[in-house]
Amino acid sequence: MEYTSAEMMTVTAAKALENGMTCFVGIGLPSEAANLARLTHAPDVVLIYESGTLQTKPDVLPLSIGDGELCESALTTVSVPEMFRYWLQGGKIDVGFLGTAQIDRYCNLNTTLIGDYQAPKVRLPGGGGAPEIATCAGEVFITLKHSKRTFVDQVDFITTLGFGRDGKARDGVPNIGRGPTRVITDLCVMKPDPETRELVVVSLHPGVTVEQVQDATGWEIRFAEQLDTTPMPSANELDVLRDLKARTERKHAGEA
Repeated sequence: MEYTSAEMMTVTAAKALENGMTCFVGIGLPSEAANLARLTHAPDVVLIYESGTLQTKPDVLPLSIGDGELCESALTTVSVPEMFRYWLQGGKIDVGFLGTAQIDRYCNLNTTLIGDYQAPKVRLPGGGGAPEIATCAGEVFITLKHSKRTFVDQVDFITTLGFGRDGKARDGVPNIGRGPTRVITDLCVMKPDPETRELVVVSLHPGVTVEQVQDATGWEIRFAEQLDTTPMPSANELDVLRDLKARTERKHAGEA
């Protein structure tokens, strides 16, 4: 089957989630990937959203963490303080799934502003729960579209800590998670180097070249010595994803 680069990204991100994981889900691309995983290979994945919904199983993708679909389809809903203090800070989250506006070589995320802090060109929505998720979850997956606007040499503002400006910010700090372990884009999959924490491309999506990835990255990105090819989406994965998005569009348009 033919597929788009966006579908390739979502399917690849979904495959990163294993059945039975407890996942703290961000809105947007992470939510799309997490729910695709739930509807395909990981039916027992536990999806948790910042608004306090536990083991939610939405029929359509939520517009925000306050979307009623999340509460209506959840096993239960707890208060936001309980969500963060007991579930997240208590070490009960296996993986946080996040998106971002900017990311740098050390997986620091910016969702605060573009430009100078005192006179920004653009103000972004802010961190929400992402800073706490990145700190307390067992590990963090990040998914976003690949371009020089998003993959920058240094983020304009560190909203959510990856490994700091030098890659050492988590060294020797007790009681925090592993941090980012995987970045999935519409071109490739990257993982932090175990020593330097700098992102390394480990897999190219089918038909994507090294030059395309480099041209879309704001620094001289490294490539693994053994560079894999990302598995293509299956017909079932594409069918389920397209049906999910079609249902979502109809619901949000007031047609169903």
